[in-house]
Parts: sequence; structure tokens; C-alpha cells
Amino acid sequence: MPNDASFADQLKTWRGRRGLAQLALAGRANISQRHLSFLELGRASPSREMVDRLAGALDLPLRQHNALLLAAGFAPEWQQRDLAAPDLAEVTRALDYILAQQEPYPAVVVDRHWNLLRANAGAGRLVEFLVGPIAPGTAINLADALVAPDVLRPYIVNWTQVVRHFIRSVEADARADGLPETAALLDRLTAYYGVRTALNQPSNGADGGPVLAMHFQKQGTALRLFTTIATLGTPQDVTLQELRIESFFPIDDATATLLRSWARGATRTPERARAPAAQPSTN
Repeated sequence: MPNDASFADQLKTWRGRRGLAQLALAGRANISQRHLSFLELGRASPSREMVDRLAGALDLPLRQHNALLLAAGFAPEWQQRDLAAPDLAEVTRALDYILAQQEPYPAVVVDRHWNLLRANAGAGRLVEFLVGPIAPGTAINLADALVAPDVLRPYIVNWTQVVRHFIRSVEADARADGLPETAALLDRLTAYYGVRTALNQPSNGADGGPVLAMHFQKQGTALRLFTTIATLGTPQDVTLQELRIESFFPIDDATATLLRSWARGATRTPERARAPAAQPSTN
């Protein structure tokens, strides 16, 4: 959706994205269908309270709520701070605590578009084993690292199944948030060699396990990991709402033993490393 779209256009677009008829959205917002129709036609101007009510009825993320307010001529309601801002110190301490608690298993914090913000030592050890040391301060996009042909793909035995699942999640993000940046990310990922072929292959149920594991293999060493993704509850900041904490867990005893041995110093690893990006971040 263009950033300069009118309030009426944004309202109609979001109602369509949510699959709601005018009557259904009017009922959710506790207004008449006639009033909603006038708002969508640009024949009526909303109050700030009406914009908030409609954003809530449409279940808009905070960033898109702000965009709707701006289109209606009002100041944004929700702040967007840098994660290093002093008033987010307690949140960043909580994130560091979560990452530390995940040791010796990998965990990362990423933004809405999979740009790496934080990683624990377990993630650093895994990345160094697979692709070698990463220079401090390198800009990382984990989506590119997973999907591009020359970063993690050579070491993922079941890459076709993993990338198909991952691309579907990015497609869902693009439908949900309507951001040009998310659409651009999806276009970039699907343009990589082999991705469209992977998407068109029929699902075979992977290995029949309860979750889809990422099966890494390098020089005779195998690791099988599954992931969980967590978000912050009740965020009132755009940055915080868009954070994701991805934690990796071993799916078999051999993987768990290997990760623990790395943590005990069985292999040389940096205290913290970052995964490489196939391309610079577009954010």
C-alpha cells in the first residue's frame, strides 16, 4: 500500500485485506454502515477517536495504525524507538536474559523483516561452524541467509521443505501488514535461484515428525533443530511489537550433546557472532 494513500483508500484496502464486508466492519466498530460507506468514499472525515476505533476493529499493527492516523490528518499515536534507547533498557535486559537462558542452544532477536538485532553465544557457535567467523558489526538478514544459494543453503539437507515453510510465513506477513518493505522482501526471496521450484513441489510431510526440523550437515557432522518464535506481550511501541525472538532446540540427543560440547569449548568459537547476510538490509 503506498505510503501517501488517502485515509479512504487505506480504509477500503484494509477492510479488503481482512475479508470484511462493510456491514461486518461497521458492526465491529459500532458505527452505521452508512457512516462507514461515507468514510470509504471520502464524503466524511473521521475524528481521531473514529480512526482509533476502526484501527482496533481491523486489528491493525501499531505501524499501520499510525499510518491511518497520518492519512486522516492526525499525529501518530505510537512511538518507534531504537532498541538502544534508554527508556527501553528494561526490555533489552529482558531480551538478553531470554537469550542467556537459551544457552547452550542458539537464539536470536530479529525485527519484522528478519534483520538480526541480537544473538546469543549458541547462535554464534552454530554460525561459525557452518560458515566461519563473521566480522563484528556486519549487517545481517537471516531471511537472505536462509534462502540465498550460497550461505546456509549448502548445509541444509531438507532446504526445500524449510524454505517452502519459511516463504509461506513471509507471504502471510505481507498479507497481514501491507508494508512495501515486506512485499519487497518477499519479491527478493522468491527471486533467488530454486525458490519457485521449491514452492511448486508437492509437500511430502517432511520426515513425519511432529515439527519440521532444520537438518544441517557439514563434513560428516549433523544437527537437527526445530525453532520457536516468541513476541513481546502488550507492546506500546512499534519497534517492540515487531520484535521476534527465535529459539532453536535440538530434536535428538546427538544434536543436544554436540551443542553442549561446543559450549564447553570442544571447538573454538567467539563469545558472540552474527550470521551473514546474502544482501544488505533494505530497511
